[in-house]
Amino acid sequence: MTISVVVADDQPLVRSGLRTILEAQGDIRVVGEAGDGEEAVRLCESLRPQVALLDIRMPRLDGLEAARRITSSRILMLTTFSIDEYVVEALRNGASGFLLKDATPEELVKAVRSVAAGDAALSPSVARKVLELARPRASAPPLRPEALEELSAREREVLLELAKGLSNQEIAAQLFLSEPTVKTHVSHILGKLGLRDRVQAVVFAYDLGLVEPRRAGGDNI
Repeated sequence: MTISVVVADDQPLVRSGLRTILEAQGDIRVVGEAGDGEEAVRLCESLRPQVALLDIRMPRLDGLEAARRITSSRILMLTTFSIDEYVVEALRNGASGFLLKDATPEELVKAVRSVAAGDAALSPSVARKVLELARPRASAPPLRPEALEELSAREREVLLELAKGLSNQEIAAQLFLSEPTVKTHVSHILGKLGLRDRVQAVVFAYDLGLVEPRRAGGDNI
């Protein structure tokens, strides 16, 4: 199955490079390019790509607002900076992850495939740093612990691994489950908790204090 992508960046050379990398893969096709956020929103409304690859800083309409307006595609943000408040806002505006502009071609392709599959393109180290910033900035009221009562014991285990930024494959290995079983658990977790995607599940776990960031040593959370 081919993954359709719209690429939005105000630099033509960057867009061209991203297109070249992605279309070198047999399962990814760039269906449109945008030079600003307004154009990106229009393209996504008309072409309905599976993934919108958006630069955060663009003229006329930035990637943050574009991400909020795009509802028919999964969002992968591009940023020059490893962590800043813009990334946190992007995730809360509906993005499923973000990618540094100095990422390798392999990392770009993996991120696009992950987002298209419904996963979050968020490594454990990135998840830790982002959520350290996100928790004090949370605009929503604290979630009630009673919400967890809907989850089975196994689903709670899967949620905790999600909060570490692990993929389905990594969760399966950690909990000695098959990938299809993990995928089913993740789907049930999102449905029971009324969450949009894995990123919201990560934020949910942190907001309830189920997982605390480790502030010293290593990339674990």
